Amino acid sequence: MSEFDFDLFVIGAGSGGVRASRMSAAYGAKVAIAENKYLGGTCVNVGCVPKKLLFYASHFREDFENAKGFGWNTTIPEFNWKKLIENKNQEIHRLNEIYRKILSDAKVKIISGTASLKDKHTVKVNDKEFSAKHILIATGGWPMIPNIPSKEHIISSNELFFLDELPKEIVIVGGGYIAVEFAGILNGLGCKVTLIYRGSLFLRGFDQDIRCFLANEMKKKGINLLFETEVNSIEKNENQYICKLQNGEEIFTDKVLYATGRMPNTNGLNLNAIGIEEAENGAIKVNDYFQTSVPNIYAIGDVIDRIQLTPVALAEGMAVAKNLFKGESKKVDYTNIPTTVFSQPSIGTVGLTEEEARDKYDEIAIYLNDTKSLKHTLSGSNERSLLKLIVDKVSDRLIGFHMVGSDAGEITQGIGIAMKCNVTKAQLDSTIGIHPTMAEEIVTMREPAR
Repeated sequence: MSEFDFDLFVIGAGSGGVRASRMSAAYGAKVAIAENKYLGGTCVNVGCVPKKLLFYASHFREDFENAKGFGWNTTIPEFNWKKLIENKNQEIHRLNEIYRKILSDAKVKIISGTASLKDKHTVKVNDKEFSAKHILIATGGWPMIPNIPSKEHIISSNELFFLDELPKEIVIVGGGYIAVEFAGILNGLGCKVTLIYRGSLFLRGFDQDIRCFLANEMKKKGINLLFETEVNSIEKNENQYICKLQNGEEIFTDKVLYATGRMPNTNGLNLNAIGIEEAENGAIKVNDYFQTSVPNIYAIGDVIDRIQLTPVALAEGMAVAKNLFKGESKKVDYTNIPTTVFSQPSIGTVGLTEEEARDKYDEIAIYLNDTKSLKHTLSGSNERSLLKLIVDKVSDRLIGFHMVGSDAGEITQGIGIAMKCNVTKAQLDSTIGIHPTMAEEIVTMREPAR
């Protein structure tokens, strides 16, 4: 009989934690998982899934308008925010129950409550203690709200998903993908949106051509972009909030959403007391096999702040399960991870930006295609798309792909597979395109732009 209650105790039932726990159980381990909020974590409850549902909803207004060019005599119907949120909540509840069933079917013990570490082999949940040979921390991240006067007037993306009413006007502060995505969503649903960012251009770390192109497209859709601007304080009058800017201007609005980053969710875990090392931003330090400075305790997902994407957390959870209970030495390959920003229009990206490629390679070729989709030749929309290929001239390999346009995420997934297989520009050129599609532009760009 084991000296421990469990072979593995997982703290956090988000995507990574659930994957690690159920796969460990499938490999024969006795597993428990503790969660103090909701099964499925950020992605299922206040992240990817509900955001994508709102993203779908926000497109109908534009689609109704575009339909006129195709002969449809339409008026824009009335939008019901409460109905959307009600339906979204039902879907999230369904997914919560699916996660519960997945864990139960795998014989993983689900423990509801806030977990903390008593020592390197003991987890305390509520008033009970559980011993475990291995412990995995998968507690994710949490929105970070800066300390400014009247910060109690601010909401984060978490609260936005549960608003009783859709605001007529909203100020969004931030320059990351969450800020950009909600600017497009709320604008599409009929809000007057002002996006404020302290930097010169949003989406720092993305390819410069893509950032500039998207900013222009968002302006065309009526989103007010204020760069190199900061909010000093927020006040409230009878009806609205007043954002007082650093330059002396004031913006009156119904809601103020801060999307200024997320921080590792480690509060209350008692990490310092047992010697688990953290980075300056609070992220848990791990090695290539996700071991912390306490060898039997592991961490994955947003709490280690490597790449904050659900599929990455899933891969990390799978690696931990295989290493602990199948005797493997599996690492996660973080190169060429395709991702998308559900902006409007969307971004798809995989591989190096042009700036990164110029630092890493001696000679590169850049292929660009700024185009209007066939749909918008009749719709009347002035939306355009941009596709960009970055090629290492020595090896002819595609080392970067970036796109702004409809279905960018769907297209980028396929390019991500090709880049994992070291696809070359010559191979792209030899591929016959599917006509007429936006994706065919990838295999028809012949002459480098620079």
